[in-house]
Amino acid sequence: MAPGNGSFVTAFILVGLTDQLDLQVPLFFLFLLMYMVTVIGNLSLIILIGIHSHLHTPMYFFLLNLSFTDLCYSSVFTPKMLIDFLSKENIISYMGCMTQFYFFCFFVVSECYVLTSMSYDRYVAICKPLLYNTAMSPKVCFSLMLGSYLMAFSGAMAHTGCMLRLTFCDANTINHYFCDIHPLLQLSCTSTYVTELVVFIMACINIIVPSLTIFVSYGLILSSILHIKSTEGRSRAFSTCSSHIIAVSLFFGSGAFVYLKSSSTGSLDEGKISSVFYTNVVPMMNPLIYSLRNKDVKSALRKTLRRRKY
Repeated sequence: MAPGNGSFVTAFILVGLTDQLDLQVPLFFLFLLMYMVTVIGNLSLIILIGIHSHLHTPMYFFLLNLSFTDLCYSSVFTPKMLIDFLSKENIISYMGCMTQFYFFCFFVVSECYVLTSMSYDRYVAICKPLLYNTAMSPKVCFSLMLGSYLMAFSGAMAHTGCMLRLTFCDANTINHYFCDIHPLLQLSCTSTYVTELVVFIMACINIIVPSLTIFVSYGLILSSILHIKSTEGRSRAFSTCSSHIIAVSLFFGSGAFVYLKSSSTGSLDEGKISSVFYTNVVPMMNPLIYSLRNKDVKSALRKTLRRRKY
């Protein structure tokens, strides 16, 4: 029996992304490549921002936190996922599952608020440029990140606390490649009403509120850009925001599709495919989006590579 929750299940079996044996090895190499790109890309951004003083600005401070969050939350489940592609029995212990679930919730909620902080930074930079140094002081930036991690902590505790209250009797096969909310709810042999209500409320807070904040920020940014008379000025303003808009659309779009619905609605296989976007694709794409479209990052990378040559 798992301690403290009255559950009869001591371990779960993860079905994985697919049960087709002929796809396991190709998928292993595909996701291994994606994970390597994720780790290298995000670590590179963290190192570049850390060693180059001209990148010690609020925008890159938030980008560093985004890379850290992406690196951590993709590492919560991807190594286990890769092992399972090559294993016959994809077993995860009850406590291992709850631990994975907690850290996944923590880092995914962190990302919501880091992206929101980045949109606020862009709003101040474009709409209130004369107040930027005051409005985005080191103290403000630190407070925004502290608030992001506190929201993540409270969200993860709420979700995990509700999950620990559920009883799992005989069914222990999770139709997913990690311990996610809806597949776990379907295995419970007790009422999940309260847990589903908490999940929905927390999803509304952590998806809709940041989404609306970002939407309003970019509405004001767009209005401000359209008032810029210079074509070059408008182009520069759009280029500073386009990367962030792409990252936000990928992350919140796939997240909202998965979590703003009941666990009994739709196919879990459909949910697994959507989950791949925000758990694997987004952490891999973010460093590429922000580096390939950013002159400062590309300049810092060239300087670093030149130093290594000498």
